[in-house]
Amino acid sequence: MKTWPKWFKIVLVLIVIAAVLAFNRTYLNFNPNDIRDWILSFGLWAPLIYVIIYSLRPFILFPASVLSIVGGLAFGTLWGTVFTVIGATGGAILSFLFARRLGKNIIGRDWKGKARKLQKQLEKNGFFYVLSVRLIPLFNFDLISYSAGISNIRFSAFLMGTIIGILPGTFAYNFLGNGIGSGSLKVLIISILVFAVLTVIPVIIRKKWM
Repeated sequence: MKTWPKWFKIVLVLIVIAAVLAFNRTYLNFNPNDIRDWILSFGLWAPLIYVIIYSLRPFILFPASVLSIVGGLAFGTLWGTVFTVIGATGGAILSFLFARRLGKNIIGRDWKGKARKLQKQLEKNGFFYVLSVRLIPLFNFDLISYSAGISNIRFSAFLMGTIIGILPGTFAYNFLGNGIGSGSLKVLIISILVFAVLTVIPVIIRKKWM
């Protein structure tokens, strides 16, 4: 069986990424209301469709923030948060497993810069580091998942750190989405204030850490 050289695999991955980005820019330029209406058109299947789309999101490079707001628009704060956590966790798991299965064949373990620092911390501190970087986004959400898959972190530690760590941010985005779709100025103002508090505080802490 023919083995493709490493440089060919890297080029192939870059071509696929470029194609996905072009697709997103051309065909997925919807606003949250459009996506909400499309998801709700599935009726009773809408929550499942939403979770599936969110789980596959890392592979189509669609903004997580947009889908999280859609969750609040479509299902309200409570159920939007529940479905978003399920979908985001599913996406993180798929990214983790993809990296663990194929990542070493494409990228290898010799990372540089911030990615290497992230990888070392994941291997050393496991659950607590995943929890901290999910709560305080020092790195891109998907980068954490892929890096964890390539590192030696235990899957259970990655999973629990992810679920607990994404709860505040997920609630903030869904609460904001619910406020936007409520039609009430009072609810909208409150949702914006809550969103600001839950998103600005991690940024402030992030700057102190860095």
